[in-house]
Amino acid sequence: MKLGIVGLPNVGKSTLFNSLTKAGAESANYPFCTIDPNVGIVSVPDERIKKLGELYNTKKVTPAVIEFVDIAGLVKGASKGEGLGNQFLSNIREVDAIVHVVRCFEDSNVVHVDGSVSPVRDIETINLELVFSDIEILERRIAKTSKGARNDKTLAKELALLERVKAFLEEGKLAKSFETEDDDEADWLKSYNLLTAKPVIYAANVAEDDLGNDGADNAHVQAVRSFAAEDGSEVFVICAQIEQEIAELDDEEKTMFLEDLGLSESGLEKLIAASYRILGLISFLTAGEDECRAWTIKVGTKAPQAAGKIHTDFERGFIKAEVVSYENLMEQGSIAAAKEKGLVGLEGKEYVVKDGDVILFRFNV
Repeated sequence: MKLGIVGLPNVGKSTLFNSLTKAGAESANYPFCTIDPNVGIVSVPDERIKKLGELYNTKKVTPAVIEFVDIAGLVKGASKGEGLGNQFLSNIREVDAIVHVVRCFEDSNVVHVDGSVSPVRDIETINLELVFSDIEILERRIAKTSKGARNDKTLAKELALLERVKAFLEEGKLAKSFETEDDDEADWLKSYNLLTAKPVIYAANVAEDDLGNDGADNAHVQAVRSFAAEDGSEVFVICAQIEQEIAELDDEEKTMFLEDLGLSESGLEKLIAASYRILGLISFLTAGEDECRAWTIKVGTKAPQAAGKIHTDFERGFIKAEVVSYENLMEQGSIAAAKEKGLVGLEGKEYVVKDGDVILFRFNV
């Protein structure tokens, strides 16, 4: 999973990236200090594989991972070359979802690029830049497609779609709310990799005082939540400064620190939960003496395709999947005990994998 972190300058974007990845991206109180996209790989916190590792006395525990790409701060007019212009846009075309950091705190010591804090205005500024960038992509595609459309019905159909999508975006709407008419159109639209078609998670960056009650008393956070509800997006409340402090602590200190703040989970955990929800992802687990590991798949994935996440041979030569739920395995204390109770299923090609399934794949190539 790859997430791109965007936001106007000085909203706490690089501070958040640093705390999430401990990658040390330069953070400063002026625009454009993040000129090249910084990339960090983060382990997905999952107690289940740790406990499986203890149960199996395993040599290695491997969590699922998320790749974060921190993109240079945007300003109004970026798509026309203002600030860093279009440099950042190619970097987020490849991400699965966009994490949009929105400033929801007042601080006279931290300059706002537009002079005042207004999260919905900030969101609309960036959305407009993404729309302009997408229109540019569509115009290039239209120019290319129209050459062959006169003599090719399929190209003519695609050209009609391109022009409809362009007109839709020119009204200031986002591609993710565009309705396609058939499977061909849906496939074409997906292939354009439009920025405004990507799911969005808003990170409402608040002061420490607003963290304990999840921003309930913060008017800026409420505005972001209302906007996101119409948009079908996720929102989570974070204090980037606190996250940076948490990043320096070990697990035990982190738990105590969060408890002192009245929090049950860190911002990273909130973000991962939101990204799994919005992208429709779950994790299945594999366990043994050599390694216990979490694997990320889409909701609705069948057993052979889940096996293919481990190795293409597993999918190609799939025979059966030996499946037990994590809860049942831990409750029984061993796979043998779970089998005795009839809690281990032998599943075929049509089995839809569930979150927390512990699976042993049988295959023959």
